[in-house]
Parts: sequence; structure tokens; C-alpha cells
Amino acid sequence: MSKISIPSLMQKKQRGEKFAVVTCYDASFARLVEKAEIEVILVGDSLGMVLQGHDSTIPVTVDDMAYHTACVARGCSAPLIIADLPFASYHSTQQCLDNATQLMRAGAQMVKLEGGDWLCDDIRLLSRAGIPVCGHLGLTPQSVNVLGGYRVQGRDDDQAQRIINDAKALEAAGAAMLVLECVPRQLAKQISQTLAIPVIGIGAGAETDAQVLVLHDLLGITEKTARFVRNFAQDSSSIEHALQRYRSAVLDGSFPAAEHGFD
Repeated sequence: MSKISIPSLMQKKQRGEKFAVVTCYDASFARLVEKAEIEVILVGDSLGMVLQGHDSTIPVTVDDMAYHTACVARGCSAPLIIADLPFASYHSTQQCLDNATQLMRAGAQMVKLEGGDWLCDDIRLLSRAGIPVCGHLGLTPQSVNVLGGYRVQGRDDDQAQRIINDAKALEAAGAAMLVLECVPRQLAKQISQTLAIPVIGIGAGAETDAQVLVLHDLLGITEKTARFVRNFAQDSSSIEHALQRYRSAVLDGSFPAAEHGFD
């Protein structure tokens, strides 16, 4: 697999070709993800739940993220590596720049931030500093206490329009990619068609430009999983085979199916 870049993913969107994203937190799994030719690795703050045993992502620190980003970067060379800026790590512009710089030095090629148009100044600053940004809208796990739990977002017209407006604002500020989590499939389709940048869905239907799943979920390791998860390890001969099946299902549009999304 040749090196994946932001321009190459933009070209995929322009050609109508989908790509796959998976979370990963260490070198051994990163090697397998690369062998399966999955285009993007997200070093997610989900590690707080699947690796550290917390009940949310909130306890995860920047040092945690930098450590796992460095581990992933040592294990692969082709996939694009995105690293999450964790909870309370971008409450000021300078804090955002300092912490994003730490993750880039650890091996990330892009950072991901959760939130709406209030992040536009940060995104402009990071972009000027040579740090590509992926936005994250819909269900934003770092705001779970404000949202009142892990709930589908954008079901009413006002909330849906707010997500659309935020998506446009993030793109205009310089975001190079966007994650939509747990939003109705029609809303995700509209946003994907409106934005020029690639849109990655999770629990957002099959009409986005890419899909992301937590590695431990798609391998059937997680005891309790969300509706949008499919266990690709079932009937697979190896972990690499499961990852290959996941990528193939994303590329041919068979995953996510209707039962994995929300109306």
C-alpha cells in the first residue's frame, strides 16, 4: 500500500470512492491494519474505555494520547494517522496549539477535535501552523455529561440545522476532514454531499465517504457494543482477515447496513 495522504483521500471523495478508518493504539495492531490496507488509523481517546477500563473518554490525558500515537507510528508507515485531542486539552487557543504540536511530534499527521463553530479560531490557527484538523460533530463523547448520555443527535430540525451549520463552518475554517457520529442517515448523507472534504461516519449510515469503527468492537472483543457495530471477527480466519473483511464491506457499501444506522 502506498502512503496515504490528505490529498489522496480528497481525490477518493472526488471519484466517489470510499475508504476505511479504524482505531488503533499500539504497534502490533498497526502492522495488521496496514497489511489489511486500511487507509486511516485513528488513535482515539476511546482507549480510555477499551484499554484503560474507564466508563468514558474523559480521564484520558494528552500524555496518554502521545504515548499511544508514538506506538502506532512505529508500527506502520502507509496509513494516515489521526490522533484525538482529549478532554480539556483545547480550552484555550495556546493550549490547543501546544497539545496538538505534542501529538504531531509523537507521529500523528492530523489531530481531531470535538465541537462546533466555537472551534473555528483554533482550526484556523492549527492550519496556519501546518497541523491538519479533523472535526467531530453529532454525538461527541467528551461532552457526554452535557448531552445526558450516548444519544443520537440531530433528530429534530433545529438540531439537524445546527449540525449542518457547524459542519460548513468547520470546513470554511480549514478542517480537512469531519467525523459524524450517531446522526440520522439522511442528515449524514446531506452533509457528505454538501462538504468538499471527506466525511467519516460512525452510526451515521452508509452514505458518508468513509466509515470508522473501534478496533476492539469490530473484532468482537468489547463485551457491550453499540447498534452501529458489526463483529467482523466472526467467521474470519485471523485478525488480519477480519480487518480485510471490514475494509471490503466499507468499500462495497455493504457496511453499514440499515440495521446499523438511525432514522
